[in-house]
Amino acid sequence: MSRKPVFGNARAALEQLKEEMAAELGIDGSKMDTGDLPSRSIGHYGGIYGGKIGGQMTRRLIEMGEQQLAKQK
Repeated sequence: MSRKPVFGNARAALEQLKEEMAAELGIDGSKMDTGDLPSRSIGHYGGIYGGKIGGQMTRRLIEMGEQQLAKQK
């Protein structure tokens, strides 16, 4: 399965959704200072935050899809 978005503007929409989910979780990745951290630590933090944000994004996308299907019926 390809990770490439089917629609060209999907990437921007997914980035916006990712930022919204991070804000809801109280995570501000733009203010993280990772300059002094070794790469192993950065991967650890990325996994923690990425998993939480990705899980919320998946839930939201499923919810949006279910709403669209309900409207079609």
